[in-house]
Amino acid sequence: MFEHPWSGVFAATLCPFEPHFYDIDAEALQAYTRYLASVPNLKGLVCNGHTGEVMGLRPEERAEVVRLMKEVAGDCKVISGICCEGSFEAIDHTEAAREAGADAILLMPAHHWLRFGRTSTTAVGYFEDVAVATGVPIIVHQYPQWTKATYTLEEMLALTDIDEVVAIKMGTRDMARLGHEHRVLKEHAPDVPLLSCHDEYLLASLLAGADGALVGFAGFVPELIVDLVHAALSGDYERAYATQEVVYRLNKAVYRFGEPSSDAHQRMKMAMHLQGRFPSTTVRPPLRPLDEADIQRIRDDLAESGFDAWYGARGLLQEVEASVLAVG
Repeated sequence: MFEHPWSGVFAATLCPFEPHFYDIDAEALQAYTRYLASVPNLKGLVCNGHTGEVMGLRPEERAEVVRLMKEVAGDCKVISGICCEGSFEAIDHTEAAREAGADAILLMPAHHWLRFGRTSTTAVGYFEDVAVATGVPIIVHQYPQWTKATYTLEEMLALTDIDEVVAIKMGTRDMARLGHEHRVLKEHAPDVPLLSCHDEYLLASLLAGADGALVGFAGFVPELIVDLVHAALSGDYERAYATQEVVYRLNKAVYRFGEPSSDAHQRMKMAMHLQGRFPSTTVRPPLRPLDEADIQRIRDDLAESGFDAWYGARGLLQEVEASVLAVG
């Protein structure tokens, strides 16, 4: 299973910014990239996604993030999120990502669909346009069931028939639908891995039939998520459940029993900083700094999470500190 180039664990990455003028902190981004790329069995790094504050990045900055990460990622794939409103714009952004070194793209739905919806012909045609024009490998980003931008099963089946589609990031957040869709999609397209993006209940979604995970939590606690995914998908359920307990407590600190969101990713950045594993808590406007009460809640949740004990038991914490704390 894990030998497939698009199965396994992919980390949605954060983006560090300078504290005064919000510039991308290139040195910190590359140090963070080196750390993630050094984690055994982490297959790829997905930048310019929601976790990476894509909405706050200018188009040229998205390409710059790819370039900076690709320079130091080694054998780890670098995938760029593409968040655009039309086919021509998406093609331009994909070409820029490829020129910067991206190995693939994560193609998000056009966000005006969230308000107005779209036809199936439009949804599938969007992928066809980008695939034909660029030839770049594409990971489909499936949005939650409750949005007008979610893809139906029939649409996802059609998407897997596009040669450039190499995986689907399954984000329906509907477990009944998820289990059924895994079965049908695997029968139709067994070589297109299905990657969970359900950070908030990752183990359950893995056991529903996923081939791996593409989650922000893998950019937050990568060793933990690699351990969980490999244990769950190899049938070592005792280990998977033990690891999930730590993930659950960290979820409480970051997601507060909700879905991933900009504020949640901001809390993730703060949590990593409090752990000494990320140099910056700066976020791009219109986000504002967390208040002291929220920071204290994160600090308390981290103290109760068992994170340090899990890392310490595996001899990992000192190595992580040495690779990341030196930044800045």
